[in-house]
Amino acid sequence: MEIRPFKGWRYCAGERQDIGQFVAPPYDILSAADKQQLLAQSAENIVAVDLPHVPPKEVGPDSVYQQAAALLDKWKHTGVLCQDVPSVYVYQQVFDLGPNSYRRLALLCGVRATPLGKDVIPHEHTFAGPKADRLKLTEYTKTQLSPIFGFYRDAGVLPGLLQEISERPTPIQARLDAPGQRSVITEKLWVVSDEATIKRMAQALANVPVFIADGHHRYTTAMNYRDELKAAGRIDNNHEANFVLFALVHRDDPGLIILPTHRIVQGLVGGFDINKLVQAATEFTWKRVSLEGLNVMDIDKALHVHGPHAMALIGAKSDDCWIATLTDTKPMEQAAPDQLPAWRDLSVSILHKLIIDKDLVPWKTEQMTIDYTPDAANVVAACKAGRAQLGICLQSTPLSAVEEIASSGAVMPHKSTYFYPKLATGMVLKPME
Repeated sequence: MEIRPFKGWRYCAGERQDIGQFVAPPYDILSAADKQQLLAQSAENIVAVDLPHVPPKEVGPDSVYQQAAALLDKWKHTGVLCQDVPSVYVYQQVFDLGPNSYRRLALLCGVRATPLGKDVIPHEHTFAGPKADRLKLTEYTKTQLSPIFGFYRDAGVLPGLLQEISERPTPIQARLDAPGQRSVITEKLWVVSDEATIKRMAQALANVPVFIADGHHRYTTAMNYRDELKAAGRIDNNHEANFVLFALVHRDDPGLIILPTHRIVQGLVGGFDINKLVQAATEFTWKRVSLEGLNVMDIDKALHVHGPHAMALIGAKSDDCWIATLTDTKPMEQAAPDQLPAWRDLSVSILHKLIIDKDLVPWKTEQMTIDYTPDAANVVAACKAGRAQLGICLQSTPLSAVEEIASSGAVMPHKSTYFYPKLATGMVLKPME
């Protein structure tokens, strides 16, 4: 990949160096209530610009994007935001997950936008609605407000160089306690403007592709925006719109964590009973266990003892759950003959191909909905309260499976990964002009 520095806009922290009240989680995991909660901390929180239309699943009226752009412009001219000289940024997230503490290091930089599949490798489908919302916001603000989350491998000196920089004093810092997080996350940022250092980083990554972990819609939006400008003859190949803001994390970083994305199902026929589903799903071996004995705080570990693809299915208002284990590969070979073995081996593929698309069919209706959460406790709570007719807790997707499937040009099933924690929005903004 080709990287380069950019003249980033940052919150003017002053002597405090703490910008926690201004940053936010990514727009696509926030509700209207979440937005108001963040704005209550500060009217200058980045969500005021980054989330003009809620929910961002489709494009909103032009007026909301005009207002967002006007507000961003005001912040630039009134000293809320300050602009750096051309720089890259070392970005660290410090967080707890269960009993363990982690530190994840990333390089924030511009990456040349290229067609998906060579230098930039995706693993998800994208949808038209969210892309339209992001494109409209980019057209008005002419700014990339949040980074794409990417991971790389085999980059020589780069991980060590990032570690060395992260040991320097007085970084910009934000303590973020916000929706979608399991603990307070300390976000740290070091500005790197030294040309020799940036050149070393660029050389280390010159022949290394980046895998998109999170932000497929934002990357596609950035490409669409660049293509619009090119088609209109307004930019050349060196223009800032050719470079997309990425947070690049080494694939062996201990903080590169994938959580499972569990399912909460509603809208089945009124007579649905989980015991009937157990009887219908003969491809699986089933074991009934008490919910009290299921460690939802470490669901990966709790399920793994039952087998590599074991999943927990929970019915409405039940004190028990069923552990489903698939021990024979033939059902998936028959259900998805054109997919890679690595794809057929995913827990989420097994769930959707064999249970949701097949065994659950007699109870499905047009009103059936599936909600997603990385927190198994949410699934249990929804089922116990009767808000869900069926809950499914899964094991996490291995990073090696993401790499193998993405490298082949295939895509993962919907909601296969939840890279945790999400990157903060507002640490640095990248101009696209």
